[in-house]
Amino acid sequence: MSIGVSTDIPVVDFSAYNLNETGVLDEQLDLLSKELKRAFTEVGFVYVANSGITQQEVEGVMDISKKFFLQPDELKLPFSRKSFPDTPNHGWVAFKSERLNPRRPGDLKEAFNTESLRPDINWPSSGSVSGFREVQTSFFLRCKELSLRVLRLMALSLDLDPEVFLSAHRFIGTKDNATTLRSLYYPPVNSERVEEGQLRCGEHSDYGSITLLFLSSVGGLQVRNRSGDYISASSIPGAILINIADLMQRWTSDRFISVLHKVSLPPAGDSNTRQSLAFFVQPDNEALITCCDGSDKYPPVNSLAYLNQRFNDSYGLK
Repeated sequence: MSIGVSTDIPVVDFSAYNLNETGVLDEQLDLLSKELKRAFTEVGFVYVANSGITQQEVEGVMDISKKFFLQPDELKLPFSRKSFPDTPNHGWVAFKSERLNPRRPGDLKEAFNTESLRPDINWPSSGSVSGFREVQTSFFLRCKELSLRVLRLMALSLDLDPEVFLSAHRFIGTKDNATTLRSLYYPPVNSERVEEGQLRCGEHSDYGSITLLFLSSVGGLQVRNRSGDYISASSIPGAILINIADLMQRWTSDRFISVLHKVSLPPAGDSNTRQSLAFFVQPDNEALITCCDGSDKYPPVNSLAYLNQRFNDSYGLK
């Protein structure tokens, strides 16, 4: 059942279908699917409480990620994005190298993308980041399991076959699917060095199916509502923020909405760092996304081709 509201974003209690539950009643699935449908058709975002993923798990990923980010750049360069042939989005993204709003200067953040789970590629492993691969891949698999439960409920909410979305997400965690766990680090902002129009993360909508977002206590995330205003999406202890991404909006002929969001600059004089984790769920690379209602509102699009075009926009590539 619904357990409250933060700003304009509803909060849904996921206890009945959390990761520790193996049996769930049809009535409970029906109630959860209706609550998710309401959030995803009206707001595009929802807080999910009692998912089964613990705050301790989240903090473990953030902790080892921060240790990686605080290293000198020369120690991070060997793990750079585009260094891994089979999974080109895997790896470290340097400070200001990405512009999620291509019309703004580079975002004031850095990131590490876990797209590959293979143990035989080059992973950070020395000194303070010992165990980095194990922590990241374990959390990736937990997020995958929760995502599949959410996708099933989303299909049920639209009176579709419960497998309609799941069947296009069979290869998460392999080279045939680009789903990514992204650990984000926002260092302190020196307001005297900020370029005009620069943000910690520019306005954007996500690219794939859904996103699971794990927030720290430091604020800054803002979501655009139906009126066109940006509202704060603060951290709720123990809750995950889940949002619709662009391919899912196309897939559902705009029934589920993918909305713009950003991370604003901190107030002047605020020297806090900020962290978050985002699990970007992407359909399988060869999935052809067509309107599930049989309409031609959007033309069919290949999942990987669409993703690569959006990456090109973010990194200033043609």
